[in-house]
Amino acid sequence: MTIVQSTAALYAAIIALVILFQICLIAGAPWGRFTQGGRYAGPLPSSGRFVAAVSIVVLIFLGASLTSAAGLTPHWVSWTGYAAVAVQALSTSLNWVTPSKSERQLWGPISTVMLLLAVYVVLAT
Repeated sequence: MTIVQSTAALYAAIIALVILFQICLIAGAPWGRFTQGGRYAGPLPSSGRFVAAVSIVVLIFLGASLTSAAGLTPHWVSWTGYAAVAVQALSTSLNWVTPSKSERQLWGPISTVMLLLAVYVVLAT
C-alpha cells in the first residue's frame, strides 16, 4: 500500500468513526450540543436525526471518493475526489464558524485534519 493509499485509508477510517457518531445521534445519544450548530443540548429531535441520516450518505460519498482517488475501491472517476475536497472544505469552514463552542472544539480540529488528508490524497494522485 502506498503512502497516498494509506492516507486515504486513514481518511476513510475517520469517516467511519464520524458515521458511528451520526448513528449514535440517530439512536438518541444526548450529543446535540456537538452537532448542527449546538441547537439541542440533549438528543436530537426527529428533524435533526433526519439530518444526521442524510449526513451519513454524504460521509459515505466522501470516503468512497477519496479511496477511489487513491486507486482503491470503489474505483469512481477521479473528479469525485475533487468534489470530496470541496465538500470537506465547506464542512471544515462550517465547523469553525458554528455558534456552538462544543462543536467548534470537537469538530474544528477533526475536520481540519480530514481536509488536510483529503487535499494530500487528491494532489498526490
